[in-house]
Amino acid sequence: MTGTARRLYGRVARLLPSPADWRPARRSPGRDLIAGLTVAVVALPLALAFGVGSGLGAQAGLATAVVAGAVAAVFGGSNLQVSGPTGAMTVVLVPIVHGHGPGGVLAVGLLAGLVLVVLALARVGRYARYMPAPVIEGFTAGIAVVIALQQVPAALGVKGEGERVWQAAGDAAANFARDPRPVPIVLALVVAGVMLLGARWRPAVPFSFLTVAAATVVAEIGGLDVARIGTLPAGLPAPSAGFLDPFLDPGAISALLPAAFAVAALGALESLLCASVADAMSVGERHDPDRELFGQGLANVVSPLFGGIPATAAIARTAVNVRSGARSRLASLTHAVVLAVIVFSAGGLVGRIPLAALAGVLLATTVRMVEVGSLRAIARSTRGDAAVMVLTFAVTVVFDLVTAVATGVGVAVVLALRAVARSAQIEQVPLETGDHGDEERRLLTEHIVAYRFDGPLFFGAAHRFLLELSEVADVRVVILRMSRVSTIDATGAGVLGDVITRLEGRGITVLLSGIRPGHDEVLSRLGVAGHLRRDGLVFPDTPSAITHARTLLVLPSGRPGSPVAVARHPDVSAPTV
Repeated sequence: MTGTARRLYGRVARLLPSPADWRPARRSPGRDLIAGLTVAVVALPLALAFGVGSGLGAQAGLATAVVAGAVAAVFGGSNLQVSGPTGAMTVVLVPIVHGHGPGGVLAVGLLAGLVLVVLALARVGRYARYMPAPVIEGFTAGIAVVIALQQVPAALGVKGEGERVWQAAGDAAANFARDPRPVPIVLALVVAGVMLLGARWRPAVPFSFLTVAAATVVAEIGGLDVARIGTLPAGLPAPSAGFLDPFLDPGAISALLPAAFAVAALGALESLLCASVADAMSVGERHDPDRELFGQGLANVVSPLFGGIPATAAIARTAVNVRSGARSRLASLTHAVVLAVIVFSAGGLVGRIPLAALAGVLLATTVRMVEVGSLRAIARSTRGDAAVMVLTFAVTVVFDLVTAVATGVGVAVVLALRAVARSAQIEQVPLETGDHGDEERRLLTEHIVAYRFDGPLFFGAAHRFLLELSEVADVRVVILRMSRVSTIDATGAGVLGDVITRLEGRGITVLLSGIRPGHDEVLSRLGVAGHLRRDGLVFPDTPSAITHARTLLVLPSGRPGSPVAVARHPDVSAPTV
């Protein structure tokens, strides 16, 4: 076995389940079983609602909760996480349904699962912590609004047409105004209101399940004219690869890949964020981010085979799991098993649930998704963070989630680079004159200037650095002290070479000191300051450079043909971007 194969085998082995995963289940299995039952009661209406919201129907939501929930419980990186269909994922899936049909959604889910597995093998999970908080809060609030807009047609009991969710919601409102039907909207608002008020009064009570059950009973007894979920098959569809036919066409793969990457990105982000929340809510729990990606990837590979939609970890269900006393993976696995029993034994009853009641469940869920305190704190922190959050929110609502995340991260990166570049300083440093006489001290003061760089020398700071340093005047020798440069990229190295060329063009000798080995390698590869090395003008430390500069000053000029500049050079101490 080659070294590469051994490393790959080692990575895969670390991602697979082990007996240690189930040790916590031996301590209090009863608590885990009760927690799993509680989560299943909460998850049932959500799974039905998210399945309907995705465009593939309630059965797809149930299949996802059962299959993806079980696979993620066994292979995931968190002991407390509960996976299944989520509102954020339905936001991404609706355009895929419109563009590629139900088969396209299933294919996208499988492709996204493969992408997540690759990310896990590449150990990308650890980098999720760098996602900016304003972006997370902005798209979470935006998702809440989008989900709420998606429920408008069902809550009003009418159809709505439009390419965007806000357009469909507006069309539904217009149709409702022409032919008002009060029963569905009253049903949705009552369900949402009871859920929100009940959560404040008795957080441990599964009001989502109780309100949906009550709404179904009222609709049946009262003979209400409201749309229902419809008849569900008694069980899950048998595993099938028939939907993979589009993969035989290379053109179909290229058309589905962008959506698959978007689903994988959202699944990774939401799952890792949820795992962090679960850790914070518990004592002594620490999830493995790469295993979490691996488990979610396998869940999304298997779920489409049973007709399920792409899945991810669900913060609301995970929070219920932790609060119900869960201690191990047994709780989330129990949740999946209970839902499977419901699918096989109570499909007829589930089919009678009014769609307006499920719309009410999601409306209440959107209200609970938004953390007003977090939004207010970010809005008050800095103008840059507030702008990123508002921009991400607006793009999520007006366009789509993928564009919003890309836009928010892009703007956040630009602002971060701006802040980092501002921390980079070019500082004029006085030279130690020691015991030298007044004449030599005057020469040192007037004709030698040393500059020390603090921080990164990269593309964000390089051009300000060029403008400041290339204007140095009234000196024969400039010493560039590089020991405190934290990082240097190709742009920074190129600008450094440009500064050296400009100074030398004005007859000023440039000395470099304290270049770190890694930075010296970058400069050498780009051909920067090669002539300085050949001429012996690169020194390991500043004292050596100063000694050489003094030697140059006793000559008629710093180097052959080097005139002395005429203007006095002002001090430079300016942070750049």
